Amino acid sequence: MKILYLKKKKIGILFLMALLIFGTYLLFFSKGPFTSVAVKESRLVPIYYVDTAEKKVAFSFDASWGVTYTPTLLEILRENNIKTTFFLTGFWVEKYPDMVKEIFDEGHEIGNHTYSHPHLNSLSEDEIINELNKVGNMIYEITEIQPTLFRPPFGEYSNKVIAAIDKCGYQTIQWSIDSLDWKELGKEPMVKRVTEALHPGAIVLFHNNGKYTAEALPEIIAYTKEQGFTIVPISELLYKDNFYIDSSSGAQIQNPTKE
Repeated sequence: MKILYLKKKKIGILFLMALLIFGTYLLFFSKGPFTSVAVKESRLVPIYYVDTAEKKVAFSFDASWGVTYTPTLLEILRENNIKTTFFLTGFWVEKYPDMVKEIFDEGHEIGNHTYSHPHLNSLSEDEIINELNKVGNMIYEITEIQPTLFRPPFGEYSNKVIAAIDKCGYQTIQWSIDSLDWKELGKEPMVKRVTEALHPGAIVLFHNNGKYTAEALPEIIAYTKEQGFTIVPISELLYKDNFYIDSSSGAQIQNPTKE
């Protein structure tokens, strides 16, 4: 009887261990409704694009190095009567204040791209806030308008980063179409990449000093207009209120109007 009791006890212990292992698996690896909802609700993401049926897209240019091609870009945009969004780093603003003024005077929107273009995930909240405030104040001194849109360097972010950005009063903006102009693959690959991916509510990423950006831009603009799209600054694309950001796609979605 003692041997039988020990066997039963051993089986009971093994059963409890199996339940514990199975429970741990469900907690950490399950893709079931409870787990996915919990993760979805806690993850903060930027706006990658706007969920809209309207044929509107936003073009944006990040400025972190050089100015060689920027006057040509501005001329192309002016000739096509297009306004866009430029995200500026602080050290670029310091080096080219006259160009900042020209971009602004042309009617383009100016956004914040940090002062020194760091990896924000490696910084403390205070350091992130300092990066934003420093360049935000610099832009204000030139334009007398405080920027409200922010793009994280390298597209890098975390809950900590977005929470710090929110504290500074900015909306965090990513992109849904990357021209990859920084890779200098040539004009045709840029045109193909952007035009084939074009969709309503898209935010397209360019750089102000990409080697082939100014060369590819006229063809991209022509195709975009031929397809019936209007090109606007990012702030004109975004919903102003009654919206949420889908944490799995980064889509800015307008809530249904409540009766």
